[in-house]
Amino acid sequence: LLTYSITTGDFTLKSGEKTDWFISGDQTLTRPDGIVLVADLMLERIPAEVTAIGGLTMGADPVAFGVAAIAATRGRELRSFSVRKETKVHGESGVITGALQPTDKVLVIEDVATRGTSLMQAVTAVQDYGADVIMVMSVVDRGGSCGKLAADAGIPFQTLLTAKDLGFEYSGGL
Repeated sequence: LLTYSITTGDFTLKSGEKTDWFISGDQTLTRPDGIVLVADLMLERIPAEVTAIGGLTMGADPVAFGVAAIAATRGRELRSFSVRKETKVHGESGVITGALQPTDKVLVIEDVATRGTSLMQAVTAVQDYGADVIMVMSVVDRGGSCGKLAADAGIPFQTLLTAKDLGFEYSGGL
């Protein structure tokens, strides 16, 4: 992440907050060495009862698809899915796309969680679909507020790294 994903300078986050660092997780997560490392760490933490992994497109997609594929090579079946930001009006309908089933026990993931709202939007969509969210997880917790949002919803939260682990202060959280 430090090599491929973090840049410093003057940035404005989606929330409007100014920051002196930005992280683009996909720059690491779409590289073979990056997704294998993240999959190793996630697979150590994903509860055994989880049967599907996914989250809000686009941030969650490389993580969900990569972790599920790597899990399969290690004898663990995890179906992957995406949550669209809007309902698709043609073809496959709804906000869920992929292999999610209503009976699934789900890990909702995000590459970089700042406020936690994308994670919780995906949680709501998965629950509305009928599946059971077991845990939420991010590769990086940038804002430091995701754990509280998840706890308020009664869902355990884990992150692989925090802003502080990467040498930065939390920013952009609630």
